[in-house]
Amino acid sequence: MRLPRRSSVRRSALVAGGIVAATSLVLAGCGSKATESDSANAQSCVDTSGSTIKVGALNSLSGTMAISEVTVRNAIDLAVEQINASGGVMGKQIQLVGEDGASEPTVFAEKAEKLISSDCVAAVFGGWTSSSRKAMLPVFESANSLLYYPVQYEGLESSKNIFYTGATTNQQIVPALDYLKEKGVKSLYLVGSDYVFPQTANRIIKAYAGANGIEIKGEDYTPLGSTDFSTIVNKVRTAGADAVFNTLNGDSNVAFFREYRNVGLTPEAMPVVSVSIAEEEVGGIGIQNITGQLTAWNYYETVDNPVNKAFVKAYKDKYGANKPTSDPMEAAYVSVYLWKNTVEKAKSFDVKAIQDNAGGVTFDAPEGQVTIDGENHHITKTARIGEIRPDGLIYTIWESPGPIEPDPYLKSYPWAAGLSS
Repeated sequence: MRLPRRSSVRRSALVAGGIVAATSLVLAGCGSKATESDSANAQSCVDTSGSTIKVGALNSLSGTMAISEVTVRNAIDLAVEQINASGGVMGKQIQLVGEDGASEPTVFAEKAEKLISSDCVAAVFGGWTSSSRKAMLPVFESANSLLYYPVQYEGLESSKNIFYTGATTNQQIVPALDYLKEKGVKSLYLVGSDYVFPQTANRIIKAYAGANGIEIKGEDYTPLGSTDFSTIVNKVRTAGADAVFNTLNGDSNVAFFREYRNVGLTPEAMPVVSVSIAEEEVGGIGIQNITGQLTAWNYYETVDNPVNKAFVKAYKDKYGANKPTSDPMEAAYVSVYLWKNTVEKAKSFDVKAIQDNAGGVTFDAPEGQVTIDGENHHITKTARIGEIRPDGLIYTIWESPGPIEPDPYLKSYPWAAGLSS
């Protein structure tokens, strides 16, 4: 089918086994899983006595996720530079301590522990895959420190020690499904990387599909970094679905879309909706392989407002005119400012003071104004469906009427009952 131009399943044991075990090793020196009282009593080594305050940036600068995460680090650097130039946070200059998560959840957990206990940072900005976030979560809860996580994810989670500045499910995946349903899609094929986000996202998609008369023609997963998609793409081609919902991450998307085009599949015949491909990845995939395909995000470089125009100019002035902006890096940029605004509202770098004062904190972001929900630590976000054009940019073809309140557990959707268990 054509959407308007305008406007063999393998269950991974990664999270259940390897990550949990690895994270337990990281936390072995701290004892068993932290209780609420243990976390609250954790001793902080953050030094607020001088003219600087340390924060951490933890992103994959190597490995399969580097194609996506390097630009996130760049955005964190830009936000810190701008904040310092305007006087810092409560009169203190931000000192950024950077680490490489190397696309490995266990490394993310180890580096998070280092940043908190050795570098004594007041907060950490970073992570991309849900596996990396879930590996870090017990580290931050045990140490009672703060992680600002900037990427859309599968929802069904909240932590008092994490602020989620990317979209949760009702701000990205559900609007994308609503859009496809509105355009007459009656069947989907699900393709994803083999880890927690795609698997959980697809559970949600299947629940939505079952309640909305959409047939799931197939569901396949492949390890992060996979480059052979001949079998999966041939299964997609013969399944005859109306559209593909793509939750692949990292450089696997390069191989997938090249193979997709090689077998003659087109956006007109079987469009692909992707939730982890932004402007940065388009160039790596090859514009000729992905023009006309769709994405679901909350921000694109082409968003037309004065704040975004200034943001895009500042980013390109710093990193080069050929460097695009994208949703995850915008969410990372926003996260640094939200931390700053919360600290200034609380008049303190103390974790509890930040948690107690976070509700209602806003920022006039490039994507539009965002507001922190003090209960679940997610933020309001405008949903946008985009189309990839020959210039390598993504243009909005549909957006929600306004910012969507975060509903990470999908409590407002009857068809989602039981998913969080």
